[in-house]
Amino acid sequence: MKSTFANNLKTGDVIDDVFALAEKVRGVKRDGAAYLSLTIADRTGRVKGVVWERADEMSALCAPGDFVRIQGSVSEYKGSPQVVVRHIEKYEASVDPSDFLPATNRDTGQMLQRLRSLTQTIRTDSLRRLIDAFWADEAFVAAFRTAPAAKLMHHACIGGLLEHTLSMTILADKVADHYGGIDRDLLLAGCVLHDIGKIREFEYDTRIDYSDEGRLVNHIVIGVSMIEEKIGAIPDFPAKTALMLKHLVVSHHGCREFGSPEPPKTLEAVLLNYVDEIDAKINGIRDFMRTQDPQSDWTGFYGPLERFFYKGGM
Repeated sequence: MKSTFANNLKTGDVIDDVFALAEKVRGVKRDGAAYLSLTIADRTGRVKGVVWERADEMSALCAPGDFVRIQGSVSEYKGSPQVVVRHIEKYEASVDPSDFLPATNRDTGQMLQRLRSLTQTIRTDSLRRLIDAFWADEAFVAAFRTAPAAKLMHHACIGGLLEHTLSMTILADKVADHYGGIDRDLLLAGCVLHDIGKIREFEYDTRIDYSDEGRLVNHIVIGVSMIEEKIGAIPDFPAKTALMLKHLVVSHHGCREFGSPEPPKTLEAVLLNYVDEIDAKINGIRDFMRTQDPQSDWTGFYGPLERFFYKGGM
C-alpha cells in the first residue's frame, strides 16, 4: 500500500515508494553525461525529480505513463521539493488507481443527473435532440463523467470536466435570465458541449496528460467534429443553429492568443467565454489556496495570474 505522497514530501525525506511517471526528459550535463528530469505524481499532486547517475540505464526501465518504484531522497531546488532519484523502474505489481489520480470530491452520478435535468429545460427541439443524442451515447457518457477539464490549471482531476461543465451551465442559466435578448437554449447547449473534445484531448488512465490527438488537433477541433457527427444523424437539423453552436465552441477561449480560432461574435458566445473564465479561474485559485500555509493570510505567488492572494478567513 502506498504510504508516501507528493504533497507531504520535505527536504531530507528518504523515498522508497510507487508514483505515476508523468514526464521524463533527457538532458546533457556540462561534462557531456546524460541526466533525466522527471515529474512524478499521485493523487495529491506533482513533484519534480532528477536522475544524475546512470541516466540512460534508468531511462530504459520506464516510460511516461508507467507506475514506477522510486528510491531516492528529497532535496530543495528553487524553493520547492525535488526528488534526487537513485533508482527508478517500472512497477509491475497491481496498484490502487485512486492513489495516483486526483478525483473530484463530488458525486459524479449526482452531477450528471443534475446536468441532464438542466438540459431537459431546453425548449428548442433541434438542440434538445442533439443533447439527447450525446446522453444516449453510453461510451461518450462514460468518458464525459470521468475526464479531467485540464492537465494542471483547473478541474485537473477525474470527474473535473463534468464538474466544470455543470458549474458553468448553472451559472449560465442564471446569467441568461438577467439579460434580455439572450438565446438561453443556445447558451446552455454551448456550455454542455464546449469542452466535450477533452474526453479525447487527454489521457487519464495512469496520469493526466495530453493524448497524441490532443497535442496534434486540440479539443476545440475535436469537439466540433463530434458535434458535426451527431448533427449528421439528426434529420433536418437547422443549418443556422448548427453554425451558431459551433461558433460558441470555437470562440469559447475568447481570442486567438488563448487558442480560439475566432473571438466571440455573438452575445451568447461572449457570455460563454466569460462564464468559462469565471469558473476556471475561481476553481484554480481555490485549489492553489488549499496548498498554501494555513497560518498565513496570504498565499505565495500564483504564477497563472501573476499575483499573491489574500485568504484571511478561509
